[in-house]
Amino acid sequence: MPRRSPDPASPSTEILIVGAGIAGLVLALELHDAGIDCRVHEAVPEVGAVGVGINLLPHASRVLHRLGLGEQLGQVAVVTAESVFFNRFGQLIYREPAGRKAGYDHPQYSVHRGDLHAVLLAAVRERLGHDAVLLGHRCVRADQDEHGVTAHFTGPDGGDLPSVRARALVACDGIHSALRRQLHPDEGEPRYSGINMWRGVTKGRPFLSGASMVRAGWIDRGKLVAYPIRNLPDGDQLLNWVVEIQTPRHLQRDWNRRGRLEDFIGAFEDWHFDWLDVPAMMRGSQTVLEYPMVDQDPLDHWSVGRITLLGDAAHPMVPRGSNGAGQAILDARALRRHLSTAPDPVSALRAYEAERLPATAQVVLANRSMPPDVIIREVSQRTGDRPFDSIDDVIKVEELAEISQRYKEIAGFSTEALRTDR
Repeated sequence: MPRRSPDPASPSTEILIVGAGIAGLVLALELHDAGIDCRVHEAVPEVGAVGVGINLLPHASRVLHRLGLGEQLGQVAVVTAESVFFNRFGQLIYREPAGRKAGYDHPQYSVHRGDLHAVLLAAVRERLGHDAVLLGHRCVRADQDEHGVTAHFTGPDGGDLPSVRARALVACDGIHSALRRQLHPDEGEPRYSGINMWRGVTKGRPFLSGASMVRAGWIDRGKLVAYPIRNLPDGDQLLNWVVEIQTPRHLQRDWNRRGRLEDFIGAFEDWHFDWLDVPAMMRGSQTVLEYPMVDQDPLDHWSVGRITLLGDAAHPMVPRGSNGAGQAILDARALRRHLSTAPDPVSALRAYEAERLPATAQVVLANRSMPPDVIIREVSQRTGDRPFDSIDDVIKVEELAEISQRYKEIAGFSTEALRTDR
């Protein structure tokens, strides 16, 4: 689908992207790079640095490097050097190199979501024009006919805005996607895992290698994920931390819901390790966010005619395995390829779905039962949640490596998969 000359009788844009999050902005960059006209409509009236830390695994960072964003990412992110697993007593279970240190061609990045979003938004506005991202436009529904799609919008005050025509529409409007609800009106409620999550960001001294991603403990007594997401001029870092605890409480999904330190800090009060004072790190965060660990069962289809879903709108997953944003980025790359080669948008969306729906369904299910976190679960269960004298007496390093490798293969970022997919 190469760029076409303007025609007053045709849709105003080739591809209408609903949502200017990571998924929508990467898709806009991919389509622009392919010479496909597109425009992004976003519900919020102002763009802010929302959220906390995320990881970009090598399969996702490869896509962003191909889009010419490697230098910008290097300026705002921490290049992750290793993944390290501990029990709740601070004993080392397993460590493995990450990114280029593990033999990949591209780095693994740990980055503040707001920093990544700013890089993507600046690139879209620079390459496509400042008006390529239209804020304050919430898509509430879309209609289609044999010639195109009509998207209907409301403004921040709830009033109707002018509708927009396009040859195809891609819904990148996240976990609360209005278009997913339109395509699947009978879908059930999100599936709650029985685990609640709290997150924060703290300014602190580097720990371990200064580029380590740590997973420690387990959810029955308290699990921690911690890693740096920004290097600061004074030598400190912004440290992103996440805790998970089994709890029957289930609140509505909202990435910006404020949480309370007193609801979880008790589980970590004695986590004073020689490499990190965990409760001090948690108390150093100005803001705590709370989120239930939920996902939704994989759909049987994303596309209906000229409308499709992408990213969290297509496959919301439990945030384990550091792979949610990465799968959205892979979606964008695949959709760009099919829109560039298919004879028409409907065929392109169908081919995109055939490629990406089964792949992401595997990741959704793996994040429920077999993410890399299984390493710390196995040790907790085999030791009865007690300290060990030697990890080799509990579990062999070969079994630990196999658990890690299995997830990489499912999620599509094993070194072998990336070498064969050039």
